[in-house]
Amino acid sequence: MRKVTLIKNKRENWLLKGISLCLAIMLWYFVVGEDQIDMTIQVPIEVINLPRDLTISNQYKKEIEVSVRGPRSMVLDLKNRNISRPVNLSDAKSGTIVIRNDDTSISLPKGITVQRLQPKNITLLLDQLIQKNFPIEPITQGEPARGYVLQKLYLDPNHLVINGPKNILDRDLALKTYLIDLEGLDHSTTLQVHLNLDPEFLDLLGETVVTAQLDVREKLVNLTVDNIPVNVRETSIPVTVQPDSITVEARIPENLIKETPEPAMLFRASVSVKDISTPTHKAVTANGVNVPGHDPIQVLSLKPANVLITPVVNGQ
Repeated sequence: MRKVTLIKNKRENWLLKGISLCLAIMLWYFVVGEDQIDMTIQVPIEVINLPRDLTISNQYKKEIEVSVRGPRSMVLDLKNRNISRPVNLSDAKSGTIVIRNDDTSISLPKGITVQRLQPKNITLLLDQLIQKNFPIEPITQGEPARGYVLQKLYLDPNHLVINGPKNILDRDLALKTYLIDLEGLDHSTTLQVHLNLDPEFLDLLGETVVTAQLDVREKLVNLTVDNIPVNVRETSIPVTVQPDSITVEARIPENLIKETPEPAMLFRASVSVKDISTPTHKAVTANGVNVPGHDPIQVLSLKPANVLITPVVNGQ
């Protein structure tokens, strides 16, 4: 009985050895016997554990070009794997760091060998990460239409808070827009304007647009206008006015002055009189006439400020 058992165990051992041999032959075929091919892949650089108070301030190649050789199936399968070149910066300090790339820099499946990789070195400039507030300056060219002026120019936003490398942010005190063309402008308008950024700031912000509100008004000039007649209102009896005209100093749109043959036509002066029986001084009110298409007239002062109103008795 014992002899039968020993024979049976020997048969099972030979069976296991046979299966192992077959598996070994198959593995050898797939790993060694399979066609070997070469392929070039792009392996991204993965920066890890960068200290929170540091940032990379220079442009560097974000991928490594790696030429590999191995069994066809394994090499082609690399495209489905998330292979990267990790760069651990946990102990990094501000300054220049040179990272060397070699065959051990990238974790590849067993059976695949690295033939060549480029670049051999990666240079990183580490700088202090800061936050800075930049005002935005509008840059204009040209002049509004004749008789018009740019009263105000608003930007929204008028500043930006930027996080970035200290050596880059310290180069400028303000950001600027591309040219805003004012040539021939005769009305207020709103424009979308791009910021004119240096390449370093463009990398930090990307294309950035602000809203420019242009307040364009007619040019006002100071003018003294004489002989503006004084009208009497709300009187039930005849009266005389002394003097019967006043002089006004006002700010008037320049174009309106050119269009008006007599400046006195642009004003109305009046006094209100009720139930007077004796000569009385009354305050004069003067206003500019609202002319469509023009900004309002601004009355600055008038002379005299008061006039004498005298009732007419018996036609005298």
